[in-house]
Amino acid sequence: MDQLITILGPTASGKTTLAANLASLINGEIISADSRQIYRGMDIGTGKDIDDYQVDGKQIPYHLIDILEPGSRYNVFEYMSEFTNSFNIITKSKKLPILCGGSGMYLDAVLRGYQMSKVPENIELREKCRLLSVEELEGKLSSFGPLHNISDVTDKARLLRAIEIAEYQSQNHDTVVNLPKFNSTNFGISHDRITLRSRITERLKIRLSEGMIDEIQELLNRGIKPDELIYYGLEYKFVTMYIIGQISYENMFAQLNIAIHQFAKRQMTWYRRMEKKGVKIHWIDGSIDLNDKLAVILNEVNF
Repeated sequence: MDQLITILGPTASGKTTLAANLASLINGEIISADSRQIYRGMDIGTGKDIDDYQVDGKQIPYHLIDILEPGSRYNVFEYMSEFTNSFNIITKSKKLPILCGGSGMYLDAVLRGYQMSKVPENIELREKCRLLSVEELEGKLSSFGPLHNISDVTDKARLLRAIEIAEYQSQNHDTVVNLPKFNSTNFGISHDRITLRSRITERLKIRLSEGMIDEIQELLNRGIKPDELIYYGLEYKFVTMYIIGQISYENMFAQLNIAIHQFAKRQMTWYRRMEKKGVKIHWIDGSIDLNDKLAVILNEVNF
């Protein structure tokens, strides 16, 4: 079975630097697990840190960064499909895939093997089922056999969607994402709360000084609508609101800084939930130096 190394952690924890340096040592390639770094031109605000992929003069290959234009919508099903493609490309070239990122849903989907398919709405089926009772819908659903990922089908809307998914899957087997088989050794970078808050605030200051406002202004100039950028949240939400005059610079910085701190807390909550559901994460103290972090990983993984 193929091997995967996963490096996760909250924003500003130092994931990319660690992953790139690890890849340099073990002939690896990185698969990003970040829900916003997929967009071209959204560089500073998403923290792509492309320079970090240069290690000792060597370019570390990366995947699932800069694959879509801003304004596009992207979902977990599409991410799992792209992850599978990237994983297969890397392993066929005899390299070691390193999954690196902070998006809990993407990480969870891969590491716990979500069973998902891209299922369009079936208006005709919904119309046929609309007048059926909950008991009749439950009977229809059970006729498809054991189903994955149906955690709550106690109300009619969920039952209808579950039937829709089950019928579509029964007729379109090739639309289901079949993740590759792998053993993943997972590492998380942790900082104490005060240190992480300081790192987040300092990084925000650096991003603003490096031209994050200009970057977002350029996206607006290219025709991306403010609402589309606000949809991406955090930096793109608050800086866009500042640019279009809804908030002052001072309010933008204060609100954004708080929002990123809250986001980091939610990320850690998601990782803890993953652990409770069986995903083993080896936590690395973020305060130790890079070589010591690498040593933790190299001591844990059998290459």
